[in-house]
Amino acid sequence: MKLWLSSTLILASCVSGSDALTSTDQAISTKHACPANVPASLAPAADQDLAFALDASGTQNYACQATATGYAWTLVAPDALLYRTEHGRCHDRDPVVHHFAGPTWQSLDDGSTVVGVKAAGATVDATAIPWLLLTATSHGAPTDGEDEGLMTPITAIQRLSTSAGLAPATGCDMAHVGATADVPYTARYFFYRTETHHPEHNVRCGG
Repeated sequence: MKLWLSSTLILASCVSGSDALTSTDQAISTKHACPANVPASLAPAADQDLAFALDASGTQNYACQATATGYAWTLVAPDALLYRTEHGRCHDRDPVVHHFAGPTWQSLDDGSTVVGVKAAGATVDATAIPWLLLTATSHGAPTDGEDEGLMTPITAIQRLSTSAGLAPATGCDMAHVGATADVPYTARYFFYRTETHHPEHNVRCGG
């Protein structure tokens, strides 16, 4: 059984344009994109420099599972599409990145991927999934024949400005083991690359 949870959340959608993110416009909104209240614990290392930021809309997908203390909704994977925005407006109606299990982010233009692992988390809004800092653990090569893709240089990722996405508060018990729930959420993801030449100039949310 799958639960499709209703939400008043307004999912991001873009209404114009069709170009994919390119190397010349990755810096859209990066210099002023950071939320004002990013916890210091989520700041990337000093050698990390903000490459680009993308807005995401999708679902956090949960399954009802037996645990050592009873039954609980357990995160299985995210499933979201990431879009670029400019000055708070959709700049491209076509998604740039697919975010899925791993957690993995894959460029929809060149096929390159990055897989991350959680380094830190903080609950900024009790009604939303936590904000996170992740570090890259592996990369997948571009599928378009190029040596480097959008995700190739990415070494850290932040999930900030989250809305909703929490596991259901009820509905998981012995009778519902195996049930799934796809919970809508939005977030803004910040992608970093390592820059050691002039780290004093690096842009880092929370840093």
